[in-house]
Amino acid sequence: MKTIIAFTVLIAVALAAPAVLQPEVLLVKETPSDNVGLGNYNYGYQLSDGQTKEETAELVPGGTDGQFLKVRGTFSFVDPITNVAYTVNYVADENGFHPEGEHLPKA
Repeated sequence: MKTIIAFTVLIAVALAAPAVLQPEVLLVKETPSDNVGLGNYNYGYQLSDGQTKEETAELVPGGTDGQFLKVRGTFSFVDPITNVAYTVNYVADENGFHPEGEHLPKA
């Protein structure tokens, strides 16, 4: 019986603890694509928490289907624990996804 009471008290204390509030993330800047579809596009955004993304793509000849979408981009984020900013640049083409960043291991 004492175990049940102690367990109930622990649950009540846990539920009464204040929740950790995360700051609201807002859109600071957006670059919408002028061209939506299977052809070329570009877009980007920046958020109030330090996240950014920019990406462009073009339809190029080649590949097994006669054409493929070649994508180039970059994204950044800030680690909320260490407050360190990370950036990844990438290319995605007929040979796969190729990320590069100072924090990523080298082949």
